[in-house]
Amino acid sequence: MGYGGYSREVHRELTSSRASLPREQVFRQSGCHPDMDPKELTLRESRDSELHPESIGVVFALDQTGSMGHIPEMLAKEELPHFMETIEDGDFVRDPQLLFVAIGDATQSNEVAPLQVGQFESEATLMDTCLTNIFLEGKGGGNDGESYDLAFYVAARHTSMDCWEKRGRKGYLFVTGDEPPLKEVGAQHVKRLIGTPLQEDIPFKNIVEEASKTFHSFFLIPDVVRGERCSRRWRDVLGDNVIVMEDPKDTCLVAATLVGLTEGTLDDLSAVYAKLESLGKDLNQVNRVIRVVESYASSIGRGGTRRETENVKKQTNKDKKKSGNSRL
Repeated sequence: MGYGGYSREVHRELTSSRASLPREQVFRQSGCHPDMDPKELTLRESRDSELHPESIGVVFALDQTGSMGHIPEMLAKEELPHFMETIEDGDFVRDPQLLFVAIGDATQSNEVAPLQVGQFESEATLMDTCLTNIFLEGKGGGNDGESYDLAFYVAARHTSMDCWEKRGRKGYLFVTGDEPPLKEVGAQHVKRLIGTPLQEDIPFKNIVEEASKTFHSFFLIPDVVRGERCSRRWRDVLGDNVIVMEDPKDTCLVAATLVGLTEGTLDDLSAVYAKLESLGKDLNQVNRVIRVVESYASSIGRGGTRRETENVKKQTNKDKKKSGNSRL
């Protein structure tokens, strides 16, 4: 429901205390945690309160398959407080409430928990608990796709947010992954995992359109190599809302920047640079983020020049020489 207060000090302490721990000591689940079990799921609610009068729902739907489990781990050990602090210090939105969803591949009969769904939370401890309650099953693979459709299905049909219902403001849906989407939401998978009977399968494009009525929807791909494998099929349904990152460590800063651009707090790419620089972000990372959000910024009329310091330009040139790839 998102009624607690957020403390960045508490959140930093939680993540820093486990920074050096192995994954197995951070994500201890050996099956789907009862609080993340979607069976008989009705609604996950993001509500206003005295502490959060302008709540806005933010969903992180994290691919937890074998090749993607490092992103939930990175968020839990270091990065998630950076997302919250950037959102707050940048004045991008006032009262973010985070919901974590974990996805695998429901078509694989040997997967125990291909869909896991938490609650919208505002309090650092509860946010962290939902994240670390994820069962990193680490399977997937073998069929050219994962069940990202279920994340869009949950967002479309099993969330209720005051930001939309009271103010007509969309929430945010960030799905991470490195595979193409499956072709449809399978009625049999919804029935098995959630219990809701569907008359027929839902084409993937249709469920994306449905979710995007109430969410600004994005698909974040960890790096360019994996982007080459799956970005084209994602762009067929999400266009420039598909973001191919240069480094998975940029996930939270990219997500926060997309919020700032969409909300209009960041007018253009020059404003992105100025704001992130003022918040003390690493300038090499800032320029990576700007490069990957450039097409999206242009698509919503927030394109523009970006500023680079001489040191960043030199570092970028070094990167070009090392990789042999031309960067924007």
